[in-house]
Amino acid sequence: MNIEKTLSVQKREGSGKGASGRLRTENLIPGVFYTAKGENISVQAPALPLEKLYAEAGRTSVFNLEIDDNGQKTVHPVIIWDVQYHPYKKVFCHIDYYGVDLDKPVTVDVPVEFVGVSRGVKLGGQLETYREVVRLSSKPLDVPKKIVVDVTPMDINATIYVADLQLPENVKAVYDRNFAIVSVLAKAKDAAEEAAE
Repeated sequence: MNIEKTLSVQKREGSGKGASGRLRTENLIPGVFYTAKGENISVQAPALPLEKLYAEAGRTSVFNLEIDDNGQKTVHPVIIWDVQYHPYKKVFCHIDYYGVDLDKPVTVDVPVEFVGVSRGVKLGGQLETYREVVRLSSKPLDVPKKIVVDVTPMDINATIYVADLQLPENVKAVYDRNFAIVSVLAKAKDAAEEAAE
């Protein structure tokens, strides 16, 4: 698999709130690139290309970070590790990029999407979702963008646990205990009536 997307950034010298604020007035988003060897490099990215790339790649897809250091360009495969937003505007304040080794597994939180209407809900039950993300481990290029859970076959009192998830090849879930992802519960009134009987 090739890495299709590239974000071009510049190495930045200034640090602290003042310098970061000045960058943001120029539509540049400050960030830090953490290399696979544990070094960190301060960078600045143009806001629009960054927003476009984040909309497509999210926090799970690998892309190339091209760093321009006074005309010297280096390219590194990365994922977005952390995003800080402005307190009330929907804009980025700071981005952490995490350098990955394409041959070594990474652990990433991947969104869960629930699709379908469960059999149990059609019979009067209630769908309860417990997790919006699951932690997965795989090589960087194998990380799925999301995990889709089809709840259609679920009856009342059915539960899907993390161990039940259908994961792509070479991807495994990371967990200490087999926690619930989604359940279809009997509505409280029905359960009370059953108990009374």
